[in-house]
Amino acid sequence: MEPNQEDGQGGLRADGRRALELRQIRTRMGVFGQADGSAYIEHGNTKVLAAVYGPHQPRSSASRGSTKALVNCQYSMAVFSFSSGERKRRPRGDWKSQERSAQLRHSMEAIIHLELYPRSQIDVFVEILQVDGSDYCASVNAATLALIDAGIPIKNYAIGCTVTLINTPSTEDEDKTLAMGVLDANFVEECSPGVTLSVVALLGTNSDVEIDGSGLIVIAHGAGQRLHLSRLETLKQRVLQGCQDIKNIFDASVRRHLNANMLPSFLHTSLE
Repeated sequence: MEPNQEDGQGGLRADGRRALELRQIRTRMGVFGQADGSAYIEHGNTKVLAAVYGPHQPRSSASRGSTKALVNCQYSMAVFSFSSGERKRRPRGDWKSQERSAQLRHSMEAIIHLELYPRSQIDVFVEILQVDGSDYCASVNAATLALIDAGIPIKNYAIGCTVTLINTPSTEDEDKTLAMGVLDANFVEECSPGVTLSVVALLGTNSDVEIDGSGLIVIAHGAGQRLHLSRLETLKQRVLQGCQDIKNIFDASVRRHLNANMLPSFLHTSLE
């Protein structure tokens, strides 16, 4: 499903997209029958699988008396995930995977109604099957859909999107819009001179709140060169618009999934 596009966005990027244009996003929920919930997402050539187990009894005896659910997240990358043919030596357990696992856990804790599941544990497993940029944000999006598929109540969507400030010597008019920041970076753009920020926003039902940014999680990580503070506000507004476009895609995907899997008796009652 294609995201919304704006007219007059300026020049084109290396892959033919405009500055605020997302890559094609494909989603599928309920792809892994052994899990309580699962989702598969493609952001362009970045492909992610997420599985959710629980709520179940926590493995640690120290957390069994907790008044809120314990969230356990594991972020890993398949050894064959790199498009260049390079093999990842350690799919999980390295410092990057541990850092991403902790960031993913913070995002999931922010949206799950943890108080509904005291003395319980919820496991979220994310596997990056193919890397082509924005893989952390894609993992947050896949985990959110997997939670919905598992029937775990959430407060908001956690939507991840990247914004990249590309430093280019060109001052031509067609490049000015690109120089203000581009959304949903691919691997080439992430590796180009500049800075890439990965952001997760908590998007509810009030669009004014969403675009205003009051539901923004200050996350993640930036990569590349230093970013001057005066550029941050423009980048934030752009990435929030990207998050809103992704949320609209997910809304349609969730509705399709629920309609396809709705019990006939429930459907009959809701129509009455």
